[in-house]
Amino acid sequence: MRIALLTLVLAAAAAAPARSAEPAQAQLAHRWVYLPTNLLVDANVDRDLALLGRAAKAGYNGVLLSDSKFLKWDRLPERYLENVARLRRACREMKLEVIAAVCPIGYSNDLLARDPNLAEGLPVIDAHFVARGGKLVPAEDPVRLVNGGFEQSKRNTPTGWGFVDLPGQITFIDTEVKLSGSSALRMEDIGVHNPKRTGRAAQTIAVEPFHYYHVSVAVKTEGFEAAGEVRIAVIAKDGRTLNYYEPRVEPTQDWKRIDVTFNSLDAREVNVYLGTWGGRRGKIWWDDVQVEPAGLVNVVRRAGAPFRVTDEAGKTTYEEGRDFQGAQDPKLGNDPYAGQYTAWHEPPTMTLPAGSRIAEGQTVLVSYYHTAIIHREQVMCCMAEPKVYDILRWQVAQVHKHLEPDGYFLSHDEIRVQGWDQSCAASGLTPGELLADNVRRSIAMVRQEDPGKPVYVWSDMFDPFHNAARTGSYYLVKGDGPWFGSWKGLDPAVVIGNWNSNPASRVDSLRHFASLGHKQVLAGYYDGPVEAIDGWLRDARSTQSVVGAMYTTWQNQYDDLEAFARHVK
Repeated sequence: MRIALLTLVLAAAAAAPARSAEPAQAQLAHRWVYLPTNLLVDANVDRDLALLGRAAKAGYNGVLLSDSKFLKWDRLPERYLENVARLRRACREMKLEVIAAVCPIGYSNDLLARDPNLAEGLPVIDAHFVARGGKLVPAEDPVRLVNGGFEQSKRNTPTGWGFVDLPGQITFIDTEVKLSGSSALRMEDIGVHNPKRTGRAAQTIAVEPFHYYHVSVAVKTEGFEAAGEVRIAVIAKDGRTLNYYEPRVEPTQDWKRIDVTFNSLDAREVNVYLGTWGGRRGKIWWDDVQVEPAGLVNVVRRAGAPFRVTDEAGKTTYEEGRDFQGAQDPKLGNDPYAGQYTAWHEPPTMTLPAGSRIAEGQTVLVSYYHTAIIHREQVMCCMAEPKVYDILRWQVAQVHKHLEPDGYFLSHDEIRVQGWDQSCAASGLTPGELLADNVRRSIAMVRQEDPGKPVYVWSDMFDPFHNAARTGSYYLVKGDGPWFGSWKGLDPAVVIGNWNSNPASRVDSLRHFASLGHKQVLAGYYDGPVEAIDGWLRDARSTQSVVGAMYTTWQNQYDDLEAFARHVK
């Protein structure tokens, strides 16, 4: 997930002069390995124990253990508890501390598996629905994307599209390979002919503020290679990106529709992009682009995300059950299994029961909230909802009971949607203040449940030199510099898992946390060169706050486990 950070690590390592590994400071108290796993699978436990045996032999003395099942203790067979106990016994024998990852704030899907309606919602205000055949369906939207089938063109540039990258060199109108009509748009060998490696087509369309849209396009590929994802990107005129979901496209596939949704927020005009920002070689075709209202896909239903239907004048408010029904999405957070959200599926349909005051042909205004999915699957919970804390407290208690960890690592990390629904508004807090309150409460519940155990947390959401900057937007979080000040929820006893290894800002980051009294564990490696940790450890000397380092992998890459240990031992 952290591609930008990995790029910086690689660049720093490449620029550094060759040198042998040497101790950067005195022996670090914490030498950990990060291990995300699924202990329900017996083979995983065998693999994990072999890995931890290697780690202990190499000089590691702890493991940060993460398992999505830590939020499903009551839904698992006895075998899971046996596997947890087996791993815990082995860690004690190997003298490895077990630090349990808890409180998934940011990547909240596991929490949301217990109640999908706790997802943070983006607001839809006064979307037009019309009564037809006993149902309320989205009205025809004035949004019109021009020439979505690429039927009209001039010199390999489709009419109505504001631009395409390098027409006639990487972008072509193809009259032989198409899904329908007379032509499609083809991009070919993007990285071969374009030094920027971008292959894009873009069109500006008008939208209604705080409306919810579905963009769909048919895609075909042949030997298509790209360093980045294939995307349908929607960008407001002020430069804000309005969707971050990346649909899956195979290197070679026949025509298949890909779908994204976006909320216009306060924009009235957006640019719709099709393409990739890291193309290499091969071919990709686009055809039959459509934009339409998204309806009630992934509608969130809870008191803090109210659902309202009124007449066009806003004078009559219609009652759910009496005037309409079916305003729930059964696939919300349950497609194909609990905790999994899909960006697009068949929208639920509201129906009009007998006696409804909504007449056939009448247009009504519908206001509601819906989820936003980041990248492939990430969904964030609403930190202002009380039930979130009930679930977190239960999780911490279960982890304590069954795992008996030596410490707890709060999984507050990359929180990318927040601040929009009525729960957040009613709190009167900014996102940064909400986060400070959340982490303060999370720390307190850990200490109450298991007194005396150390508490750790990831750095990024509390680092003004990382994701908690004073100014700027951050994904779909409301406000400018939305997370600034969030660190006020941390007391000095909390140890920071610092993963800001960017050479341009890591010293400032280290000093920020050191000035607040925090000890720090450097989360290094990130599937990059092991020697990159050396410079970071040297930079850390001046703060006298670093007490550990962790082999941190997001690709389950443990080939460099021993080599990394030699650099931090």
